[in-house]
Amino acid sequence: MTLKNNTREFDPEIVTDFREKMSYGAYLDLPTLLHAQNPVSVPEHHDELLFIIAHQTTELWLKLVLHELRAAIEALRQDQLAPALKGIARVKHIQRTLTEQWSVLATLTPTEYTQFRHFLGNSSGFQSYQYRAVEFALGNKNRRMLTVFEADAPAHALLTDMLEAPSLYDEFLRYLHRAGFDIPAAILGRDVTEAWTFNPELVHTFRGIYENASENWAAYEACEELVDLEDNFQLWRFRHLKTVQRIIGMKHGTDGSSGAAFLHKALELTFFPELFAVRTEIGA
Repeated sequence: MTLKNNTREFDPEIVTDFREKMSYGAYLDLPTLLHAQNPVSVPEHHDELLFIIAHQTTELWLKLVLHELRAAIEALRQDQLAPALKGIARVKHIQRTLTEQWSVLATLTPTEYTQFRHFLGNSSGFQSYQYRAVEFALGNKNRRMLTVFEADAPAHALLTDMLEAPSLYDEFLRYLHRAGFDIPAAILGRDVTEAWTFNPELVHTFRGIYENASENWAAYEACEELVDLEDNFQLWRFRHLKTVQRIIGMKHGTDGSSGAAFLHKALELTFFPELFAVRTEIGA
């Protein structure tokens, strides 16, 4: 079948009158969304729109990541492992998208960025409260981060809530305990407002799960999902670092940080260290 004049006719039932019906644009509130890009450079620099959209898109994805992680945490609390893993699987796909997005921002050259960078003031991705909330949800807690958001009451409240709530890892370990696995009492009663730190006793438990995978398949699969989650997060951090180096080299960040050097330190942060440490023990 060929199209006449290279034009596709409408199907007879396609709705075209939206005076009294909900449209695509209305459902997504596109007027608000598409008018949320407000460059501050004077005169307006062509590439600032790229910079804004790249970061706004990241924030939208982070909103969904946080939504899914909080649901997964609640599912684990209720011993519903399958829905929790479904949410984690979705987060993993979002992470891949977030990592690939750096390639778009990396098209911004050093010369182009320096022409509008000074208009940003002290604004920086360091101040992304959703990113910090995701870190908190995964167990990388840091109470000092709350001071950055004291001027933003809703953000401060969210981060306080996430700081004081058990992380995904906390709830997973509690789930394992209820399922009959040996989880040290000190872990079950730990202060969840503190960042997770390595516990060698837990490695023994994970070794038992891995070396008897067929008998512990659900727990085994969940462990691997968490490993994927951390792997993806580290890839995102690394791509962030390399993009910053590509655009500004070793300059300090707009927030006063050491820039790339500061981002490099983030690669040493970990969420589930025992799940990586157990790999050294298996087969040893």
